Amino acid sequence: MLDIIRLTKKFGPLVAVDDVSFTVPAGQVLGFLGPNGAGKSTTMKMIAGFLAPTSGTALVGGYNIQRRPLQAKRQIGYLPEGAPAYPDMSAAEFLGFVARIRGYRGAEARKRVAHIAALIHIEDVLPQPIETLSKGYRRRVGVAQALLHDPPVVILDEPTDGLDPNQKHEMRGIIRQMSADKAIIISTHLLEEVEAVCSRAMIIAHGRVLADGTPAELAARSRYHNAVRLVLPAAAGAAAMPELSALPGVAAVEPASDGDGEGLWIFPRGPRPIVADIAELARARGWPVAGLRAERGRLDDVFRAITMPAAPSAPDRPIRRAA
Repeated sequence: MLDIIRLTKKFGPLVAVDDVSFTVPAGQVLGFLGPNGAGKSTTMKMIAGFLAPTSGTALVGGYNIQRRPLQAKRQIGYLPEGAPAYPDMSAAEFLGFVARIRGYRGAEARKRVAHIAALIHIEDVLPQPIETLSKGYRRRVGVAQALLHDPPVVILDEPTDGLDPNQKHEMRGIIRQMSADKAIIISTHLLEEVEAVCSRAMIIAHGRVLADGTPAELAARSRYHNAVRLVLPAAAGAAAMPELSALPGVAAVEPASDGDGEGLWIFPRGPRPIVADIAELARARGWPVAGLRAERGRLDDVFRAITMPAAPSAPDRPIRRAA
């Protein structure tokens, strides 16, 4: 449904997007992750035809967004960052306007507006001017206009920005519900959102794709993949560390310093899970275990490792201060 071919965007000397290529088939939800300024929104604007690329292109449903923009844009539902709308229109007037420019008239337009308002749960605010709506409701109206024409390709830039926890839960349910037959891209800063709704995750920084895989595959790149959290009283933990370190599959044992209470982190030497070995040793020694769990990995750990620049190395010689 979506084929991104060597997209590049330069703003003078700044390369905002640098030779990005990927495909998104129907039935896939791609989580687009990256720090501020990584190039996520710029990439989405080029895919949607809102911004012309310096080079490269996007095929949407087989249509080239530059050569056949009208046909390509008919395939797209797009929520830009900030959810821009006409503030003096009511939500109903705005959605009616979007229905008309999408080619719907009369009863069909009203049916489309009523259906999407019910789906996004904005019926109560339809009569209100958009400028009077809360940030969360403005965001929901923006999502409604993107989905009104039931597009096969959906591009959502921060769809849950400004929503409360209940609204976020509802929005994620809507995305999961429509994901079976659509190609969906979601830009987000929320790693839990990727784990909740995305079947694939892509990390971008400095305009380049640095990682691409399922959330589970990316989490497996974390230092915490298959690591074990063992909760013991402090004295028992200190005594257990040498024996845990001696297990063949263990690479390191460290006191927990994550604010979750007393305990140890035990890190594996390779891909083989070590939780069973640790549980067996704890039973054999009669340790007073208060908790034992294996981690599957942490997306936030991987995200930081990929996107944060390495700390500068210390100078070879001490720097002397001027007298």
